[in-house]
Amino acid sequence: MVKHSVFRYALPGAAAGFVAGLFGSGGGMLLIPLLRLTAKPAEEALFPASVCIMVPICLVTILLDAMAQGGLPLNIAWPYMLGGCIGGILAGFLAKKIPTRWLHRGLGALILWGGVRYLC
Repeated sequence: MVKHSVFRYALPGAAAGFVAGLFGSGGGMLLIPLLRLTAKPAEEALFPASVCIMVPICLVTILLDAMAQGGLPLNIAWPYMLGGCIGGILAGFLAKKIPTRWLHRGLGALILWGGVRYLC
């Protein structure tokens, strides 16, 4: 890979990691448009690619947070992790049946809702 290409693809990942590390989430939302601009994958590949990229970013964030806080609150987190896995499995099957356009609209609505909630 040419040096220019490495930076072209590493910078969006760095931006997503920065946002995820700073705010605790949101890196994937930033990553979708950056992937669209740089890698230009097929529409169906955007969300899976974003999740694949965010997994190591989340692991690094968890490790750094655990070091800073002296441990992870797994007693609080495990029910949410279980529910998240179940929801992810269900969404994986359901997403294949929903047009990409509606998935984008749903994500946009969630982003707007979250933004309004934090501003108010």
